[in-house]
Amino acid sequence: MSVATRQVKNKRTADGGSTARAGTVYDVFIRYKTADGYKTYGKRGFLTKKEALDHEAEMRVKLTNPSYEPIKAVEAKQTVQEYLEEWVEIHGKANLRPSTFSSYKCHIKNHIVPYIGNVPLKKLTPAMIDNMLKQLSDKGLSTSTCRYAQRILSVAFEAARKYRYIETNPARDILTKFGKDAKTPDPYTAPQMQHLMALGSGNEWEMIFVLSGLYGLRRNEVLGLRWSNVDLKNKCFAVVEQLPFKVPPGTTTISEMAPTKSQDRILPITDVTLPFFIRQQQLQQKQKELAELSGQPYYDNNLVIARADGSPARADRVTNNFGQFLRHQNMSHIRFHDLRHSAATNMHELTGDFYTVGEILGHTFKRNRTFAEHINKCGRCYRPIC
Repeated sequence: MSVATRQVKNKRTADGGSTARAGTVYDVFIRYKTADGYKTYGKRGFLTKKEALDHEAEMRVKLTNPSYEPIKAVEAKQTVQEYLEEWVEIHGKANLRPSTFSSYKCHIKNHIVPYIGNVPLKKLTPAMIDNMLKQLSDKGLSTSTCRYAQRILSVAFEAARKYRYIETNPARDILTKFGKDAKTPDPYTAPQMQHLMALGSGNEWEMIFVLSGLYGLRRNEVLGLRWSNVDLKNKCFAVVEQLPFKVPPGTTTISEMAPTKSQDRILPITDVTLPFFIRQQQLQQKQKELAELSGQPYYDNNLVIARADGSPARADRVTNNFGQFLRHQNMSHIRFHDLRHSAATNMHELTGDFYTVGEILGHTFKRNRTFAEHINKCGRCYRPIC
């Protein structure tokens, strides 16, 4: 018979935990014929006889298919941690943006490996992933964090399935349902943006709010805008580069910017926003003069948004300080990226033109594609125009 029983001293549960009791497990061994002669397939440790028989029936069908190749022994011994670390290095560097690649590695290290990292890849079950997600939730992590960990596993294990390291993708068969408590904050209305602009008037936030809340620039596009791309005479500026991802702490000089995430674009400087550009230029000129008078170094990176000594602003610090600024001013919570959403919403309410708003934001969709199709294609955030 192809299914054999075996006594073990410590029988495991369905999610891989220990029962601390002896018990019976079932092993499957199949001898099958190929063009090269007879071969043997085996898989051990089924908890019930039914599981073993079901697997035997499934494998007999697959093994009689000449195109099917059983999992190699070296791949069968690979743990989830070993596979994920190898996968993210090979797949991530080639296919992911630096920020996404870093995020994947961070989630794998902190939210996946501690829970299922030592489980053999081919023995991972949906129940184990459900248990991992429950532990993450019990730990106090947000729904979006748990959902992101599941998404990483789903993408990674789908590659393993295609490579035939595993038979099925366990992350696709989980029972965990993610609620909607991690709803993206509503963007600020036009009156709220006017109030925010008033609160930022005359301080470090003034120009940042203009570029992000009125023009819809992304955070690193705001911090990477240089005066060489601003033409005050012709009243326009070009969004053609952005601050590189993860600028090391203490960096004073930026020699090369990163390309933008979307198409380059030329935006107008209106009569309303022109005074902000002029004031910012005058402020930086004054900071430069004061540095020279005091004998302090001034790092002229030609940035529109910079620290008092001309060095580039830290992107993560801008995000954190923005949240603190809203709390101190008793304004409703939004993320820094939601200023971009606010700009998109308010521009559309004023113009009613989806295509023009998309061009301004750098998310232009093809003219022969409906807006509904564009929304479905855009998966970077929850808003139609991001």
